[in-house]
Amino acid sequence: MQNRTELLLKTIKNRILVLDGAMGTMIQRYTLTEEDFRTPELKNHPKALKGNNDLLSLSRPNIIKAIHREYLEAGSDIIETNTFSGTSIAQVDYGLSHLAYELNFASAKIAREVADEFTAKDPSKPRFVAGAMGPTNRTASISPDVNDPGYRAITFDQLAQAYAEQVRGLLDGGADILLVETIFDTLNAKAALYAIQDVFEERNIPLDPHEGGIPIMISGTITDASGRTLSGQTTEAFLISVSHVPLFSVGLNCALGAKELRPYLKVLADKAPFYVSAYPNAGLPNEFGAYDQGAGEMAGEMEHFLQDGMLNILGGCCGTTPDHIRALAKIADRYSQRKVEEKLTEGEENV
Repeated sequence: MQNRTELLLKTIKNRILVLDGAMGTMIQRYTLTEEDFRTPELKNHPKALKGNNDLLSLSRPNIIKAIHREYLEAGSDIIETNTFSGTSIAQVDYGLSHLAYELNFASAKIAREVADEFTAKDPSKPRFVAGAMGPTNRTASISPDVNDPGYRAITFDQLAQAYAEQVRGLLDGGADILLVETIFDTLNAKAALYAIQDVFEERNIPLDPHEGGIPIMISGTITDASGRTLSGQTTEAFLISVSHVPLFSVGLNCALGAKELRPYLKVLADKAPFYVSAYPNAGLPNEFGAYDQGAGEMAGEMEHFLQDGMLNILGGCCGTTPDHIRALAKIADRYSQRKVEEKLTEGEENV
């Protein structure tokens, strides 16, 4: 079988790839109870576990597998592992830090099995697994205490250690890609990138995917109309901050809908020497925190990105479902992908 990194690099040169949609939105449809989140080993765990969606990869793997399958049937080329909160840091609230490696390994293994199943059915459309690495619930750049601006609830080294454990679990479980996503603090992302480099070095994995390494995707979050991340960076500053690594792709996700995301995505499309991704929310949330934008409306807004040749990878974040991904996959088939080689040439001419 062809090396999966080589296959991914070959595939993205020929067409736009489709990422999956929201995991949490789909899990909510199951109306699960506290018992659904408890494995036999956690039967008497003292803390409430409901809402710890990553834990479902151990307690209800059939549900996670079914969700992956729905997204693949809708046309996703890449599915994300159920590991958004899969670090020991994020699991502290549930008293489950000790399960971090196991959560990542199990989640990657589930996604790998379903992706392989669909690739076997249609080898002309290979499916890939992206190991999702969320931002954690701590920030390395901002104090959580307004009375002590210099205080930090987490250190760079603590973040890097937690991310390294997550990376090992994702790789051992079979992830094809590492996706550092929903970045609101670039220092957190730098800790994740440092951890990835560290693990790659210990396992003799090249950093550059063109040299056989595991591709790294980076996706930031513009938090509001100011056009900045929570830690204060503009889109261009964010791009510069992570460009020291030979990334597979850079992009934006979450926080905003497609319409609001467009000006910031254009910055990446114009300046990034990597492939560009976008997976926005299904519009902006309503007063109840729900997302009302339908599949057709979202696809119509994202079609403008494709008409302008801005994207290589598209998908959905909060509020999106297989219906949204199905609509996005249809429009993706009608357009050519953003040409990275041309952007590199233009950049060299401008130097």
